[in-house]
Amino acid sequence: MRCLMGLALCVSLLSANGALAKGTGLIFISNEKSSTITVLDATDQVVKTMETCARPRGMHFSQDREAFYVACADDSLIAIYDVASQELLGRIINVAQPETFDLHPNGRHLYISNEEDATATLFDLETGEQLAEFETGEEPEGVQITADGRLVFVASEAANLVHVIDTETQDVIKDILVDTRPRRFALTPDEKELWVSAELAGIVDIIDVATLSITGDVAFLPAGFRKEQITPVDLLITKDGARAYVALGRANHVAVVDVRQRKVLDYILVGKRAWGLALTDDGTKLYVANGLSDDVSIIDTATLKVVTSVPVGLVPYGILIDDH
Repeated sequence: MRCLMGLALCVSLLSANGALAKGTGLIFISNEKSSTITVLDATDQVVKTMETCARPRGMHFSQDREAFYVACADDSLIAIYDVASQELLGRIINVAQPETFDLHPNGRHLYISNEEDATATLFDLETGEQLAEFETGEEPEGVQITADGRLVFVASEAANLVHVIDTETQDVIKDILVDTRPRRFALTPDEKELWVSAELAGIVDIIDVATLSITGDVAFLPAGFRKEQITPVDLLITKDGARAYVALGRANHVAVVDVRQRKVLDYILVGKRAWGLALTDDGTKLYVANGLSDDVSIIDTATLKVVTSVPVGLVPYGILIDDH
């Protein structure tokens, strides 16, 4: 194993660790206020609390799923951990206030939103070097790369824009005006549609990827809530493209949406300020990070009921599931 600990990153992992890492069943939750990562096992029991960097937020597996990356906003770095052992493998330093990021299909390039700098940056995982910087609107957050690696989408919360980066030319080729405070993305499996949560508008905008234009939206209003209380943040779409789940923030619900009909099917009551989501590979369990109740709700997707809630750290943000 060749690592530049504290300077850049671990370039490769021990093959023994890689063999152990496949499908561990572990669930990782980043807790931004307690600067910890909570680790659950496949039975949803807390098995470890990892002291980590300052304000951990977005997370992503490496391409081989032997490691996972953590955006450390207040340390301005990306920390790299081994999945099986949870040992720190390395760091990418001088990453200005990273919030979220996505991994290019080449497995080498990270596109990162830099919240305080109003930029997105491109880093090389093998060298730890910054390769490019892109100007965005204020408070960039969500980052989404297409499966072919051609386009990168970056949401700017304060500017109400989705920036589109061409990875071949390394240029921002379009700024798409969306509804108020865009946060996160989900692509349909055929990648014809990009869904964007608009937190303060209380809706999800739908962008046609071919034309890079808005073609529709989905609005939310659980019973007993006013429109201004609906603040969608995270969202995901199932592998078959049939259903979407949307975390409704301060409305304390997750919306279940028929993707093709763009129709809300149900609302599921969860914890306070639901904003992070992750779905098991088989689609049977949905994990919801509740930022103001400091717990994770676990939903049975067959019954659309919460089966349990697990206390984690302070202000849980992101969730990763190592189950395939």
